[in-house]
Amino acid sequence: MRTPQVVVVMGVAGTGKTTIGPLLAARLGVPYAEGDDFHPQANIDKMSAGIPLQDADRWPWLDAIGHWAHGRAGLGGVVSSSALKRSYRDRLRAVAPGVVFVHLSGDRKLIEDRMRQRQGHFMPTALLDSQFATLEPLGPDEAGVAVDVSGDPQEITERAVQALAGLSTASA
Repeated sequence: MRTPQVVVVMGVAGTGKTTIGPLLAARLGVPYAEGDDFHPQANIDKMSAGIPLQDADRWPWLDAIGHWAHGRAGLGGVVSSSALKRSYRDRLRAVAPGVVFVHLSGDRKLIEDRMRQRQGHFMPTALLDSQFATLEPLGPDEAGVAVDVSGDPQEITERAVQALAGLSTASA
C-alpha cells in the first residue's frame, strides 16, 4: 500500500488553490488546510491594502504551513500556499521533506478574470503582476507537477490527480 502524499497546491493568486485544494483532498481521501489561514493578521492587512509581502513576512507563514505538512507525513494531506519562489518551497521542504507540489498554472488574462469574479477575498488584482514577477516555476529536481487551470474545477482536479499518479509511478 502506498503512503499518502502531503501535497502543497501552489501558484499565483487566482489560479484556484482554494477551490482545487479541497477537491483534490476529497479525491485523495485526506484533509485539506487553507494556506491563507496560516497568515498572521499583519500579512492579511498588508495584502488587503495592496502591499506585497516581503520575505520576512512570509517566513513565519511558510513555517506554520510546513509544520502542518510535517504533522501529516505518512497520513497525507493537501494544503494551499502560493510557494512562488524556490526559496519558499525549500523552506517548506526543510520542515516537511516529503511534500509534493501541484503548481496550478495558466494564462494571466484567465487568472485575472477569475480574480475579478471572486468576492470577499483580501488579495486585489493589483498584486497579480508582482505575483507573476516573483513566480519561479518548479525546477526539474523538485517533486511536483504543473497543472493547467483552464476548464472547470472538476477538470483541473482530475488533471492534478492524474499528474500526481504519474509522479508516484515515476518515483516508485
